[in-house]
Amino acid sequence: MTQPRQFVIEADGGSRGNPGPAGYGAVVIDPVTGETLAEAAEYIGVATNNVAEYKGLIAGLKAAKALVPDASAEGALQVRVRMDSKLVVEQMSGRWKIKHPDMKPLAAEAARILPASAVTYEWIPREKNKHADRLANEAMDAGKRGEQWEPSASTAALGLPPVSGPPGDAAAGAAKARAAMSTRREPAATPRVGWGAAPDLGAPSTFVLLRHGETALTPEKRFSGSGGSDPELSAAGRHQAERVAESLAARGTIQDIISSPLRRCRETAATVGARLGLPVQIEDGLRETDFGAWEGLTFAEVRERYGPDLDAWLASTRTPPTGGGESFAEVARRVSATRDRLTTRHAGRTVLLVTHVTPIKTLARLALGAPPESLFRMELSAASLSAVAYYADGNASLRLLNDTSHLR
Repeated sequence: MTQPRQFVIEADGGSRGNPGPAGYGAVVIDPVTGETLAEAAEYIGVATNNVAEYKGLIAGLKAAKALVPDASAEGALQVRVRMDSKLVVEQMSGRWKIKHPDMKPLAAEAARILPASAVTYEWIPREKNKHADRLANEAMDAGKRGEQWEPSASTAALGLPPVSGPPGDAAAGAAKARAAMSTRREPAATPRVGWGAAPDLGAPSTFVLLRHGETALTPEKRFSGSGGSDPELSAAGRHQAERVAESLAARGTIQDIISSPLRRCRETAATVGARLGLPVQIEDGLRETDFGAWEGLTFAEVRERYGPDLDAWLASTRTPPTGGGESFAEVARRVSATRDRLTTRHAGRTVLLVTHVTPIKTLARLALGAPPESLFRMELSAASLSAVAYYADGNASLRLLNDTSHLR
């Protein structure tokens, strides 16, 4: 009789705020040699500790299953799950009732991955769960950069033999292991969380986000990024800049003005700065996406000329436009680095950032912990105002989005 493959899974999850920016980590270990066979980690946006811990469990079970071709068969696999979450261990062992509505579907998903007889659960103190804890923190740190955790470059899991079946199944098991360890989301999530998740840490750094006024390309809805003609404001755009300057002067809260280097932003910022009596600083990290060969074209024109490229771009934020432009994932990394630099430099101040559609949507998305595809679900009008507050512990609060009341 074939002996079952035996694994140890150590899993953990964490939330910096509870709920707050959250991530999980899981590791599959050979109990005899202590060798790491697979790792998994993911930044999951804003969630609670318990949700993150359950997702770590699920990822670990899936990674273990991927290593054994017939893992679902009785007697093929025996897994010992070790976690420092007493709640998850007791609930999955059947000793505690699952009452919370967020936990029930996660527990059910975990229970379906392997036969119940194949899995046992053990509580361990946190200091004995360092590997999974490190992975969870690496995932949350990656989220802070607007990225996702990447799997290890080398893992012994890819050399595991199958429990049964022809030799060719080993390659299939390795491929499944790679899939189990890869991240499921694209860059972009935020490490920050909304109001009420942290104690009062003093005045936040508040970014008032102003999209520039219209150019000749704006009403025609043409791609206008940092790789095109760098158009000036139109007459309508100059009027919009005057109106927003009046509104901001009436509020009297802006202490600094920082602008994208592109002309339409510099002109908008100069109008506001003249009204408020403030100088304008230039920050290259606030520039718009480089849309490559699509610069100056309408969406319909891009669809006609570069249809497959457009489909790929809409399907993944890792895909750049035709001709070597920037992917939204690249923009997210640039914008998140700029955000961190500016919040440090302007701690406790209210700063007007005059920038573009993609940087503003990215800052809003990261503040909310929303998925990358949310970029396509936000409306952002010319000369609109948005605002995000950043606190000293890394929490964030989206306070305003696409306000155009000053234009009416």
